[in-house]
Amino acid sequence: MNIFKGFVIVFVLISFKSFACLNWDIKRLKNKVEVYHDHKEYYVPKGHNFKIKDFPALILDLERGYEKTRDLDYLSDKGYVLIIQGKYDEALKLYLKIEKIKPNRYSTASNIGTLYELMGENQKAYEWIQKSVKINPNSHEGSEWLHIKILEAKIKKIQNPTGEFFIGTNFGSEIVAKTNLSDEELTKLQDAIFFQLNERISFIKPKDQIISVLLFELGNISSMNENVFSETSEIFELSRKYGFQSNLLNERLLVCYEKMNEYCLKNGKELYESAVHADTLNDKLAKRIRKNDNIFNEVLIGFSIITLILLICSGVFFLKWKKLKKLKTS
Repeated sequence: MNIFKGFVIVFVLISFKSFACLNWDIKRLKNKVEVYHDHKEYYVPKGHNFKIKDFPALILDLERGYEKTRDLDYLSDKGYVLIIQGKYDEALKLYLKIEKIKPNRYSTASNIGTLYELMGENQKAYEWIQKSVKINPNSHEGSEWLHIKILEAKIKKIQNPTGEFFIGTNFGSEIVAKTNLSDEELTKLQDAIFFQLNERISFIKPKDQIISVLLFELGNISSMNENVFSETSEIFELSRKYGFQSNLLNERLLVCYEKMNEYCLKNGKELYESAVHADTLNDKLAKRIRKNDNIFNEVLIGFSIITLILLICSGVFFLKWKKLKKLKTS
Protein backbone atom coordinates (compact mmCIF):
# COMPACT_ATOMS: atom_id res chain seq x y z
CA MET A 1 0.00 0.00 0.00
CA ASN A 2 2.96 2.31 -0.59
CA ILE A 3 2.74 4.69 -3.56
CA PHE A 4 -0.96 3.94 -4.06
CA LYS A 5 -1.64 4.78 -0.44
CA GLY A 6 0.21 8.08 -0.72
CA PHE A 7 -1.65 8.88 -3.91
CA VAL A 8 -4.99 8.31 -2.20
CA ILE A 9 -4.12 10.58 0.72
CA VAL A 10 -3.01 13.45 -1.53
CA PHE A 11 -6.13 12.92 -3.66
CA VAL A 12 -8.36 13.05 -0.60
CA LEU A 13 -6.69 16.19 0.71
CA ILE A 14 -7.34 17.89 -2.63
CA SER A 15 -10.97 16.80 -2.52
CA PHE A 16 -11.37 18.14 1.00
CA LYS A 17 -10.03 21.50 -0.19
CA SER A 18 -12.68 21.68 -2.91
CA PHE A 19 -15.51 20.52 -0.64
CA ALA A 20 -14.58 23.13 1.98
CA CYS A 21 -15.42 26.06 -0.31
CA LEU A 22 -19.03 26.25 0.80
CA ASN A 23 -21.26 28.66 2.66
CA TRP A 24 -24.74 28.24 4.04
CA ASP A 25 -28.07 29.91 3.34
CA ILE A 26 -30.58 29.46 6.16
CA LYS A 27 -34.23 30.47 6.31
CA ARG A 28 -35.95 30.39 9.70
CA LEU A 29 -39.55 31.28 10.35
CA LYS A 30 -40.84 33.36 13.25
CA ASN A 31 -41.45 30.19 15.28
CA LYS A 32 -37.76 29.20 14.82
CA VAL A 33 -38.52 26.41 12.36
CA GLU A 34 -35.92 26.03 9.57
CA VAL A 35 -37.49 26.05 6.13
CA TYR A 36 -34.23 25.34 4.37
CA HIS A 37 -30.58 25.02 5.27
CA ASP A 38 -28.78 25.02 1.93
CA HIS A 39 -25.11 24.94 1.13
CA LYS A 40 -24.06 27.17 -1.73
CA GLU A 41 -21.54 25.70 -4.10
CA TYR A 42 -19.84 28.82 -5.35
CA TYR A 43 -22.19 30.47 -7.89
CA VAL A 44 -24.10 27.40 -9.09
CA PRO A 45 -27.83 28.14 -8.50
CA LYS A 46 -29.72 25.02 -7.48
CA GLY A 47 -32.68 26.47 -5.61
CA HIS A 48 -33.65 25.82 -2.02
CA ASN A 49 -33.89 22.35 -0.54
CA PHE A 50 -37.04 22.77 1.53
CA LYS A 51 -37.04 20.71 4.72
CA ILE A 52 -40.70 20.95 5.70
CA LYS A 53 -42.43 17.59 6.09
CA ASP A 54 -45.57 18.30 8.12
CA PHE A 55 -47.15 21.38 6.50
CA PRO A 56 -50.46 21.30 8.46
CA ALA A 57 -48.66 21.18 11.83
CA LEU A 58 -46.34 24.04 10.84
CA ILE A 59 -49.21 26.24 9.63
CA LEU A 60 -51.18 25.53 12.80
CA ASP A 61 -48.18 26.51 14.92
CA LEU A 62 -47.79 29.79 13.01
CA GLU A 63 -51.49 30.56 13.41
CA ARG A 64 -51.24 29.98 17.15
CA GLY A 65 -48.20 32.23 17.29
CA TYR A 66 -50.17 35.03 15.68
CA GLU A 67 -53.21 34.51 17.94
CA LYS A 68 -50.96 34.72 20.98
CA THR A 69 -48.77 37.68 19.98
CA ARG A 70 -50.61 39.46 17.13
CA ASP A 71 -47.22 39.65 15.41
CA LEU A 72 -47.86 39.81 11.66
CA ASP A 73 -44.59 38.03 10.96
CA TYR A 74 -46.35 34.79 11.92
CA LEU A 75 -49.05 35.36 9.30
CA SER A 76 -46.47 36.42 6.71
CA ASP A 77 -44.53 33.22 7.33
CA LYS A 78 -47.72 31.22 6.98
CA GLY A 79 -48.14 32.79 3.54
CA TYR A 80 -44.58 31.79 2.64
CA VAL A 81 -45.32 28.19 3.60
CA LEU A 82 -48.45 28.28 1.43
CA ILE A 83 -46.32 29.48 -1.50
CA ILE A 84 -43.95 26.54 -1.00
CA GLN A 85 -46.97 24.23 -1.15
CA GLY A 86 -48.12 25.83 -4.38
CA LYS A 87 -51.31 27.21 -2.80
CA TYR A 88 -51.00 30.57 -4.53
CA ASP A 89 -54.63 31.71 -4.31
CA GLU A 90 -54.77 31.06 -0.57
CA ALA A 91 -51.43 32.76 0.00
CA LEU A 92 -52.49 35.81 -2.02
CA LYS A 93 -55.69 36.26 -0.01
CA LEU A 94 -53.66 36.08 3.18
CA TYR A 95 -51.11 38.70 2.06
CA LEU A 96 -53.83 41.07 0.85
CA LYS A 97 -55.42 40.70 4.30
CA ILE A 98 -52.06 41.55 5.94
CA GLU A 99 -51.77 44.60 3.66
CA LYS A 100 -55.12 45.87 4.92
CA ILE A 101 -54.12 45.32 8.54
CA LYS A 102 -50.78 47.07 8.14
CA PRO A 103 -50.07 48.71 4.76
CA ASN A 104 -46.62 49.18 3.23
CA ARG A 105 -44.80 46.24 4.80
CA TYR A 106 -41.90 45.24 2.56
CA SER A 107 -42.38 41.47 2.92
CA THR A 108 -46.08 41.81 2.07
CA ALA A 109 -45.47 43.79 -1.11
CA SER A 110 -42.62 41.52 -2.18
CA ASN A 111 -44.60 38.32 -1.65
CA ILE A 112 -47.70 39.69 -3.38
CA GLY A 113 -45.54 40.61 -6.38
CA THR A 114 -43.97 37.16 -6.43
CA LEU A 115 -47.38 35.50 -6.20
CA TYR A 116 -48.84 37.52 -9.05
CA GLU A 117 -45.86 36.56 -11.20
CA LEU A 118 -46.22 32.86 -10.35
CA MET A 119 -49.91 33.18 -11.26
CA GLY A 120 -49.07 34.80 -14.61
CA GLU A 121 -50.37 38.30 -13.78
CA ASN A 122 -47.16 40.10 -14.67
CA GLN A 123 -48.44 43.70 -14.73
CA LYS A 124 -49.71 43.39 -11.16
CA ALA A 125 -46.49 41.64 -10.19
CA TYR A 126 -44.48 44.52 -11.68
CA GLU A 127 -46.43 47.13 -9.70
CA TRP A 128 -46.03 45.29 -6.38
CA ILE A 129 -42.32 44.57 -6.88
CA GLN A 130 -41.79 48.24 -7.72
CA LYS A 131 -43.59 49.12 -4.49
CA SER A 132 -41.46 46.68 -2.48
CA VAL A 133 -38.27 48.22 -3.86
CA LYS A 134 -39.43 51.71 -2.87
CA ILE A 135 -40.02 50.43 0.67
CA ASN A 136 -36.65 48.67 0.80
CA PRO A 137 -34.22 49.58 -2.03
CA ASN A 138 -31.63 47.08 -0.77
CA SER A 139 -34.03 44.16 -0.71
CA HIS A 140 -32.90 40.74 -1.89
CA GLU A 141 -29.28 41.81 -1.67
CA GLY A 142 -29.95 44.72 -4.05
CA SER A 143 -30.91 42.40 -6.92
CA GLU A 144 -34.56 43.39 -7.45
CA TRP A 145 -33.61 45.61 -10.41
CA LEU A 146 -33.11 42.35 -12.29
CA HIS A 147 -36.49 41.04 -11.13
CA ILE A 148 -38.05 44.19 -12.58
CA LYS A 149 -36.29 43.66 -15.92
CA ILE A 150 -37.58 40.09 -16.03
CA LEU A 151 -41.13 41.33 -15.48
CA GLU A 152 -40.68 43.98 -18.17
CA ALA A 153 -39.73 41.26 -20.65
CA LYS A 154 -42.82 39.27 -19.70
CA ILE A 155 -45.16 42.27 -19.91
CA LYS A 156 -43.78 43.30 -23.31
CA LYS A 157 -43.89 39.66 -24.42
CA ILE A 158 -40.43 39.96 -25.91
CA GLN A 159 -39.61 37.01 -28.11
CA ASN A 160 -36.14 35.56 -27.52
CA PRO A 161 -34.92 38.21 -25.03
CA THR A 162 -31.15 38.57 -24.90
CA GLY A 163 -28.95 38.63 -21.87
CA GLU A 164 -28.07 42.22 -22.71
CA PHE A 165 -31.74 43.21 -22.31
CA PHE A 166 -31.71 41.91 -18.74
CA ILE A 167 -28.27 42.96 -17.51
CA GLY A 168 -27.34 45.86 -19.83
CA THR A 169 -24.12 44.30 -21.08
CA ASN A 170 -22.80 41.37 -23.10
CA PHE A 171 -19.69 39.24 -23.06
CA GLY A 172 -18.92 39.17 -26.77
CA SER A 173 -19.38 36.53 -29.44
CA GLU A 174 -15.88 35.05 -29.34
CA ILE A 175 -15.19 31.70 -27.73
CA VAL A 176 -13.58 33.41 -24.72
CA ALA A 177 -15.98 35.73 -22.88
CA LYS A 178 -14.83 39.35 -22.48
CA THR A 179 -16.08 42.40 -20.58
CA ASN A 180 -15.35 46.07 -19.96
CA LEU A 181 -16.82 45.90 -16.46
CA SER A 182 -14.56 46.37 -13.46
CA ASP A 183 -14.02 43.48 -11.05
CA GLU A 184 -16.33 45.14 -8.54
CA GLU A 185 -19.09 45.67 -11.13
CA LEU A 186 -18.73 42.12 -12.36
CA THR A 187 -18.98 40.70 -8.84
CA LYS A 188 -22.12 42.73 -8.09
CA LEU A 189 -23.69 41.56 -11.34
CA GLN A 190 -22.76 37.96 -10.59
CA ASP A 191 -24.30 38.21 -7.11
CA ALA A 192 -27.54 39.68 -8.48
CA ILE A 193 -27.96 37.06 -11.20
CA PHE A 194 -27.17 34.24 -8.79
CA PHE A 195 -29.64 35.45 -6.17
CA GLN A 196 -32.50 35.89 -8.63
CA LEU A 197 -31.82 32.56 -10.31
CA ASN A 198 -31.51 30.65 -7.06
CA GLU A 199 -34.92 31.94 -5.94
CA ARG A 200 -36.58 31.26 -9.29
CA ILE A 201 -35.14 27.77 -9.70
CA SER A 202 -36.70 26.90 -6.32
CA PHE A 203 -40.16 27.21 -7.92
CA ILE A 204 -39.69 26.99 -11.70
CA LYS A 205 -38.57 23.73 -13.28
CA PRO A 206 -37.08 23.30 -16.78
CA LYS A 207 -37.67 24.49 -19.35
CA ASP A 208 -37.82 28.27 -18.97
CA GLN A 209 -36.42 30.69 -21.54
CA ILE A 210 -35.59 33.58 -19.21
CA ILE A 211 -33.84 31.35 -16.67
CA SER A 212 -31.85 29.67 -19.46
CA VAL A 213 -30.62 33.04 -20.78
CA LEU A 214 -29.60 34.29 -17.34
CA LEU A 215 -27.82 31.01 -16.60
CA PHE A 216 -25.83 31.47 -19.80
CA GLU A 217 -24.78 34.96 -18.71
CA LEU A 218 -23.91 33.70 -15.22
CA GLY A 219 -21.75 31.03 -16.86
CA ASN A 220 -20.03 33.68 -18.97
CA ILE A 221 -19.08 35.62 -15.84
CA SER A 222 -17.87 32.46 -14.15
CA SER A 223 -15.79 31.52 -17.20
CA MET A 224 -13.64 34.61 -16.68
CA ASN A 225 -12.38 33.13 -13.43
CA GLU A 226 -9.50 30.81 -14.32
CA ASN A 227 -9.94 28.61 -11.26
CA VAL A 228 -13.58 27.49 -11.52
CA PHE A 229 -13.88 25.48 -14.75
CA SER A 230 -15.97 22.81 -13.06
CA GLU A 231 -18.38 25.41 -11.69
CA THR A 232 -18.64 27.13 -15.06
CA SER A 233 -19.37 23.89 -16.89
CA GLU A 234 -22.10 23.04 -14.38
CA ILE A 235 -23.78 26.43 -14.92
CA PHE A 236 -23.59 26.08 -18.70
CA GLU A 237 -25.03 22.56 -18.50
CA LEU A 238 -27.86 23.90 -16.35
CA SER A 239 -28.50 26.59 -18.97
CA ARG A 240 -28.87 23.89 -21.62
CA LYS A 241 -31.18 21.94 -19.32
CA TYR A 242 -33.44 24.99 -19.05
CA GLY A 243 -33.57 25.22 -22.84
CA PHE A 244 -30.79 27.55 -23.98
CA GLN A 245 -29.50 26.55 -27.42
CA SER A 246 -26.45 28.24 -28.88
CA ASN A 247 -23.27 27.21 -30.66
CA LEU A 248 -21.47 29.80 -28.54
CA LEU A 249 -22.61 28.05 -25.37
CA ASN A 250 -21.34 24.71 -26.72
CA GLU A 251 -18.01 26.25 -27.67
CA ARG A 252 -17.53 27.89 -24.28
CA LEU A 253 -18.57 24.69 -22.53
CA LEU A 254 -16.07 22.74 -24.59
CA VAL A 255 -13.34 25.19 -23.54
CA CYS A 256 -14.23 24.46 -19.90
CA TYR A 257 -13.84 20.72 -20.40
CA GLU A 258 -10.60 21.17 -22.34
CA LYS A 259 -9.14 23.29 -19.54
CA MET A 260 -10.30 20.78 -16.94
CA ASN A 261 -8.61 18.06 -18.97
CA GLU A 262 -5.41 20.09 -19.22
CA TYR A 263 -5.49 20.67 -15.47
CA CYS A 264 -5.86 16.95 -14.78
CA LEU A 265 -3.01 16.05 -17.14
CA LYS A 266 -0.73 18.75 -15.76
CA ASN A 267 -1.42 18.05 -12.11
CA GLY A 268 -1.61 14.28 -12.47
CA LYS A 269 2.17 14.04 -12.68
CA GLU A 270 2.65 16.48 -9.80
CA LEU A 271 0.09 14.54 -7.78
CA TYR A 272 1.96 11.29 -8.39
CA GLU A 273 5.29 12.85 -7.41
CA SER A 274 3.71 14.30 -4.28
CA ALA A 275 2.34 10.88 -3.42
CA VAL A 276 5.81 9.33 -3.78
CA HIS A 277 7.32 12.09 -1.64
CA ALA A 278 4.62 11.62 0.99
CA ASP A 279 4.99 7.84 1.03
CA THR A 280 7.56 7.74 3.84
CA LEU A 281 5.57 10.05 6.07
CA ASN A 282 2.45 8.12 5.18
CA ASP A 283 3.99 4.85 6.36
CA LYS A 284 4.70 6.40 9.76
CA LEU A 285 1.14 7.69 9.94
CA ALA A 286 -0.23 4.27 8.98
CA LYS A 287 1.76 2.58 11.76
CA ARG A 288 0.20 4.92 14.28
CA ILE A 289 -3.26 4.35 12.89
CA ARG A 290 -2.83 0.56 12.99
CA LYS A 291 -2.59 0.76 16.75
CA ASN A 292 -6.33 1.07 16.60
CA ASP A 293 -7.66 -1.31 13.92
CA ASN A 294 -11.13 0.20 13.97
CA ILE A 295 -9.87 3.71 13.23
CA PHE A 296 -7.60 2.37 10.51
CA ASN A 297 -10.45 0.51 8.80
CA GLU A 298 -12.75 3.53 8.99
CA VAL A 299 -10.11 5.84 7.52
CA LEU A 300 -9.28 3.36 4.76
CA ILE A 301 -12.95 2.91 3.87
CA GLY A 302 -13.43 6.68 3.82
CA PHE A 303 -10.44 7.13 1.51
CA SER A 304 -11.72 4.40 -0.79
CA ILE A 305 -15.23 5.85 -1.05
CA ILE A 306 -14.04 9.39 -1.76
CA THR A 307 -11.50 8.14 -4.30
CA LEU A 308 -14.19 6.11 -6.08
CA ILE A 309 -16.50 9.14 -6.22
CA LEU A 310 -13.73 11.33 -7.64
CA LEU A 311 -12.81 8.74 -10.24
CA ILE A 312 -16.45 8.43 -11.35
CA CYS A 313 -16.77 12.23 -11.59
CA SER A 314 -13.57 12.36 -13.62
CA GLY A 315 -14.95 9.74 -16.01
CA VAL A 316 -18.24 11.61 -16.44
CA PHE A 317 -16.44 14.88 -17.21
CA PHE A 318 -14.23 13.11 -19.80
CA LEU A 319 -17.25 11.62 -21.59
CA LYS A 320 -18.98 15.04 -21.71
CA TRP A 321 -15.83 16.57 -23.11
CA LYS A 322 -15.66 13.96 -25.89
CA LYS A 323 -19.34 14.41 -26.70
CA LEU A 324 -19.01 18.18 -27.03
CA LYS A 325 -15.88 17.84 -29.12
CA LYS A 326 -17.77 15.62 -31.55
CA LEU A 327 -20.57 18.20 -31.74
CA LYS A 328 -18.03 20.91 -32.54
CA THR A 329 -16.38 18.94 -35.32
CA SER A 330 -19.64 17.67 -36.84
